[in-house]
Amino acid sequence: MCAGAAFTQAPAASALAPIAHGAGIEAAPVAQPGAPPTTIAMGSPTAAAPQQPATATPADVTLSNEHTLTTWAHPVEEISIFAHPNTRSRRVARLHLETEDGFPEVYLLLSSHTDAGGQLWIRLRIPGRPNGREGWVLRSALGGFHVTHWLLVVNRARATLTAYYNGHVRIVAPVGVGKPSTPTPPGHFWIRERFRITQRSNPYWPYALGTADYSTLSEWPGGGVVGIHGDFGEPQLIPGHPSHGCVRMRDSDIAWLAPRVTLGTPVDII
Repeated sequence: MCAGAAFTQAPAASALAPIAHGAGIEAAPVAQPGAPPTTIAMGSPTAAAPQQPATATPADVTLSNEHTLTTWAHPVEEISIFAHPNTRSRRVARLHLETEDGFPEVYLLLSSHTDAGGQLWIRLRIPGRPNGREGWVLRSALGGFHVTHWLLVVNRARATLTAYYNGHVRIVAPVGVGKPSTPTPPGHFWIRERFRITQRSNPYWPYALGTADYSTLSEWPGGGVVGIHGDFGEPQLIPGHPSHGCVRMRDSDIAWLAPRVTLGTPVDII
């Protein structure tokens, strides 16, 4: 994580020394309290009705509006991501199974497309540098689909974070974002990791959320993943622009937010 390093589960592979060494972290549940993420069955496309011609226009389905409904999935296979729903198109990246810290990777899914041959493709957002990439993979490379109704909007100029659920504001909180020399990069991102930090002396206490945003500090351990976390022991700097790119929240605000939002929650940084 850019304010300290990157998230980690195992001290032996630590990329976030302040948390991993003596911080006593545990992975928080990925579901909302009392409401586990909904699983969506996305199997083979429904056969065309007899009266439809075999050359019917392939179907496209929106999977996320990234405001009131967002679909996400873990990958189950490391395969190429293509620029278009066609294996002959340009390869733009490759699915990877784990985050920098060894958690199952999270991909935000935008839409599906059934090609003329009956294959189902998924358009998704790609975590990693450079920020903002999209591409297409075959449906078979992804696990079960899950949905979230949360949205986080970080306004860098106002130094605020607004959390929406089903389009309704649940909290508006002051935050600390990146300083001018190490700004928090803007764009459309999502939550990929969540940590509950048990030792109050840890600067990231009480929670840390790993996002799909990557900071300007590419040489930072773990790749410079932008996190949303506690006040780093400097509550007096919130609201403001004190960080290396991460989003700092007052401890009471992130203690309210982090247990509620799910993996796959979109994070818009504006």
